[in-house]
Amino acid sequence: MSDFDTVPVGDIPADASILDVREDYEWVAGHAEGARHIPMDQLPARLDELDPDDDLFVICRTGGRSFRAVQWLVGQGYSAVNVAGGMDMWFETGKPMVSDNGLKPVVL
Repeated sequence: MSDFDTVPVGDIPADASILDVREDYEWVAGHAEGARHIPMDQLPARLDELDPDDDLFVICRTGGRSFRAVQWLVGQGYSAVNVAGGMDMWFETGKPMVSDNGLKPVVL
């Protein structure tokens, strides 16, 4: 049992604040347009970059890292929701993606 919510990709509001906690190489290959990128291991040092009043929808590749990141964020007093299925499901459902390498976006 967890003390936070997990939502499917289809339930993320269009104007949601998405936090991608994947590694740099994963982000470069493809990510949700408009998402913020803070790799999971950098969260403690970069926590002040996040607004504690925002509802953060936290995403990784499949949901494991984002689950742990959400646990930690909620423990710090932030409003965070885990995105079930992560970027794999984002891609499968045809949600818009961009890349930072000039190539067609993919999920690594």
